[in-house]
Amino acid sequence: MRPPYLLLDIDGVLIPFPDEHGRTPSTHACHDVVPAGRSADNPVTVWLDPAHGPTLMDVIRAGLVAPVWCTSWRQDAIALIGPLLGLPTLPYVDLPRPQITTSHPNGYLWKRDHVDVWLGDAPAVWIDDDFTGLDHEWAAKRTAKGTATLLVQPDPHLGLQPEHLIEVTTWVAQLPTVRAA
Repeated sequence: MRPPYLLLDIDGVLIPFPDEHGRTPSTHACHDVVPAGRSADNPVTVWLDPAHGPTLMDVIRAGLVAPVWCTSWRQDAIALIGPLLGLPTLPYVDLPRPQITTSHPNGYLWKRDHVDVWLGDAPAVWIDDDFTGLDHEWAAKRTAKGTATLLVQPDPHLGLQPEHLIEVTTWVAQLPTVRAA
């Protein structure tokens, strides 16, 4: 049986948002990247923790999850963010580009409906900083129907922390059907 998907967001998870003073965690290094469709003279500055790559690789190598980018960075996650962290090429959920002014147009994370269709009845752990109570209810309902679903929500100003990945591996290891790949 295939291991559960590990859906990874980027903004607020791997790239923390600056705090009210404009600071990001001191563990993060600055990089300028040029997303698709943007000119090289107008890069985007991102802050990444170099420890995230090896830590995520430890989780990936354990074979307990099937990692997938689930981010508005879409394929730029593969081309720009993954290489800066030393991650292999990972698949991504091909999210649409909705014309929205809030990340919760229906009271829940805009990605959720697309992720729900993409996942089907596959178990998943999803790391994103922007869930609402309705997203947590969705995960609980999926789990109650027999599709194990865990949402992990880092503080968007701190991003992914070691305890989040401990939560992921502990949760996944307790699933009855998980075997290392």
